[in-house]
Amino acid sequence: MSKIRVYPDAILHERAKEVKDFSNIHHLIERMLKTMREEEGLGLAANQIGVASQVLVGRSDEEKGQIVLVNPIIVKADGEDVMGEGCLSVPIATVEIPRAEILVVRGFDADGKEVEYKVKGIIARMVQHEIDHLNGVLIIDYLSKVDLLKYQMEYGKKEEEEK
Repeated sequence: MSKIRVYPDAILHERAKEVKDFSNIHHLIERMLKTMREEEGLGLAANQIGVASQVLVGRSDEEKGQIVLVNPIIVKADGEDVMGEGCLSVPIATVEIPRAEILVVRGFDADGKEVEYKVKGIIARMVQHEIDHLNGVLIIDYLSKVDLLKYQMEYGKKEEEEK
C-alpha cells in the first residue's frame, strides 16, 4: 500500500502530467487500487500517492467493479447535484460541491486502449472529484476564504492534538 498524501502536501496542488509511456502503468494502477481499497475510498488519483501522472481509479456501479482512466477527459456532463464531499487527502473536511449528475468520460485503460464510461450519481461525482485532483484542485478550493481559514485553523488544532 502507498501512503496517502495529505493537505498541504505540494503535489496535491500540481497539475498531473499526461501519460505517454504505458509500460509501467500497470504497477501504478495496482498500487492505487490496493491503497483505495485499504483506505476504504471511493476513488483515488495518482497524485494522492505522490505520482504526478494523469491516472485515476475508482469503484464502479457494478458489484466489485472498478474504473481505471489514464489521461481522462470529460466528454459530456448533464444535470446538477449538490452534495457534501470528503477526501482522503483532506482530513476532517466535508464540502458542499455542485457536480454534474451524469457524465461521459473518455481516456485510456492500463494497456493504452481508449475507453469510455457513462457514469451517474455518486460514481459521476467521484470521477469529477478525481479529475479535480489531477488538475491540482482540492475540495477545500471550493470553500470561501473565510471557510478555508476556519478549516485551516481546525485542521491545525487536530494536528497539534495528535502530537
